Amino acid sequence: MGFSGDGGSPGVTGGFLLDRNPSQATSIFLTLLRRRLLTGTHVKLPGPSLREPNVYEFGTPYKQMFDELRRKDPELYKRNGILPMLKRNLAVKTAPQRWQENGPDGHFDVVFTFEEKVFDMVVEDLHTRDHILLKPVLVINLEVKDNHEEAAIGARQTLTLCQELEETNGWEDVIDDLITAFERKHRRKVVYTISYY
Repeated sequence: MGFSGDGGSPGVTGGFLLDRNPSQATSIFLTLLRRRLLTGTHVKLPGPSLREPNVYEFGTPYKQMFDELRRKDPELYKRNGILPMLKRNLAVKTAPQRWQENGPDGHFDVVFTFEEKVFDMVVEDLHTRDHILLKPVLVINLEVKDNHEEAAIGARQTLTLCQELEETNGWEDVIDDLITAFERKHRRKVVYTISYY
């Protein structure tokens, strides 16, 4: 069983769900970054102050965001990590995508979120969809604070959990024990549920 980000190989396919701030998971492994989706109604990046965020529509290319912010204040956006993050992102995919519009990406076996409110939104969305396929999807929340250090730690832990999932012969029968062992090892609470497509 392999954990695949492109949906093209058999095995476990995964997606990463974040709030509308893509800086939250820039460290969460680039091999699956193409499958990273955001929730919310727009993309919001930090600006010069909390009251002045940079707001973009979904589908706005990362290159456009990068160029615009580099023109506005290159020192500020380099210092706060936004320009390097956008540069990494544009090397992987064209633009941010919304969870609610992920139909063309197919179905996931596992969805990771990194904020409880995003977890709740995903679970609610899955419960309101028609369950035509009756295909299970594991939704996991690993709470990660929105800074580079915590994102790096969360990335390593998420990768570990993905590796443990891919080593199983079907997560449905072992998920409770797997999560319990993960929580003990990393001293971190994990919230998870099973939904269906």
